[in-house]
Amino acid sequence: MKVTVVGTGYVGLVSGACLADVGNDVLCLDVDPNKIRILEEGGIPIHEPGLLDVVRRNVEAGRLSFTTDIEKAARFGTIQFIAVGTPPDEDGSADLQYVLAAARNIGRYMDDYRVVVDKSTVPVGTGDKVRAAITEELEKRKAAIEFSVVSNPEFLKEGAAVDDFMRPDRIIVGADDERAIELMRQLYGPFQRNHEKLLAMDVKSAELTKYAANAMLATRISFMNELANLAETLGADIELVRQGIGSDPRIGWHFLYAGCGYGGSCFPKDVKALVRTGRENDHDLLLLNAVEAANDAQKMLLVRKIVSRFGEDLSGLHFGLWGLAFKPNTDDMRDAPSRVIIRELFERGATVTAYDPVAMDEAKRIFGDEPRLRYAQRPMAALDDADALVIVTEWKEFRSPDFDAIRQALKSAVIFDGRNMYDPAVMRKLDIDYHGIGRR
Repeated sequence: MKVTVVGTGYVGLVSGACLADVGNDVLCLDVDPNKIRILEEGGIPIHEPGLLDVVRRNVEAGRLSFTTDIEKAARFGTIQFIAVGTPPDEDGSADLQYVLAAARNIGRYMDDYRVVVDKSTVPVGTGDKVRAAITEELEKRKAAIEFSVVSNPEFLKEGAAVDDFMRPDRIIVGADDERAIELMRQLYGPFQRNHEKLLAMDVKSAELTKYAANAMLATRISFMNELANLAETLGADIELVRQGIGSDPRIGWHFLYAGCGYGGSCFPKDVKALVRTGRENDHDLLLLNAVEAANDAQKMLLVRKIVSRFGEDLSGLHFGLWGLAFKPNTDDMRDAPSRVIIRELFERGATVTAYDPVAMDEAKRIFGDEPRLRYAQRPMAALDDADALVIVTEWKEFRSPDFDAIRQALKSAVIFDGRNMYDPAVMRKLDIDYHGIGRR
């Protein structure tokens, strides 16, 4: 099948590359010429494990190509994926300007039947807006061309996006006509040969499903963080509590780890957007308001622990920080706890040397020429002249460090662990002043 993908971010590039990998002819469009230049030169503009190999393999096979030509893209694929950004507006609602611009471009240049697929995370009702935008452009041209609008939300985890696309748990397709559903079944057939994974529903239910999924996961994280803070006060251990409740099959093990808050491109903005959708429809989503507030507070927890240990005035103190990305296996720092923690340390007079395996270039873009922030090329180098170690992202290489070397490098053997990577009992034996999240 011929497929156009509008947008070459995480969702668009992963989707396009994986669809090409099973034999489709895919053209990826982006209005950013720098992204297209990187792709045409054999690179990728994002960090995602395994993606570069898939892209290169399919470019070499002639199944995957890139363009900035909007008209060419609209005329190329029978299926047109819209996979552009939907950043939060000032009021928390999803900004649909890029989605609707893509829809208008398709309507402006399409020359035959098209299935227009909302792959971006969009509020309920966006399908109607996309349909109206395309219809308006067709009417301007006086063109009687049929099209369908489909909601096909993505469920890709950054750091495991390629595997998630190739081996999906479920494929949600929201559509109002059988022709579109049948084409989507054909497109996704190679990804569900083992058993049927495609769930067909109406467009609005599909749109809500995506927000509901992310809001549920965010709720589990904030719930565990709230419990962790209570456990710490009561003298309980949240890790033991996690094992106790995770073993209940009705609850399960996923997203039960306490930490210093969630971030990234999805959870923060999707919770905000769903709350905003509720308010616009006279429904105050009390639980999700609490989830958001709890997460904002949790990002300050390590700072509060540092202040409790060293005092409010941190002038003259220097901290080594491990982990800048919001999670491992990505360089994404959108809404990352590290951004809050670093800025709060600066506010109190401290300086920081940070290390992250892949996100330091992104940090340099965010913080610019900030003189109070330095970068180390190795984890241990970040501890030179540091008063304490702050762990923000649970990269694998941090799991089993040389603790004797850490003690020797630090001015005082203090670790603030925002991801509960180490056993407090082991830390006590090593005479390390260890501050985890909800650990006894």
